[in-house]
Amino acid sequence: MTDDRRPTLGDLALEVRSKNAGPFWVTMELFMRDAAGYAIVADEGFLNEEVIARLYALVPADVRIFRIPALNVVKISFPRPTPQGSPLDRDIHAGQHHVPLAALVP
Repeated sequence: MTDDRRPTLGDLALEVRSKNAGPFWVTMELFMRDAAGYAIVADEGFLNEEVIARLYALVPADVRIFRIPALNVVKISFPRPTPQGSPLDRDIHAGQHHVPLAALVP
């Protein structure tokens, strides 16, 4: 980060990525640089099912969040908006789904 804006999760993380978790699910992972960054994303008051549901137009009950403190990782899974490879699928590898998550500001 080189300007005066507040850091995003993408700035704080070592890596933010998304990928297929089968033809019907997407998984996103936040690999934080350290325990301090992990504490931010692991905080249920900041990052929770309702926040992910708002970002991705989902039902909160469909969102699964896994917090892995030993690795400083938070993993998020949810149903794909359309099955992988279907005619309406615009991102067959789910490789772009992480962008709204990475843009969040703590």
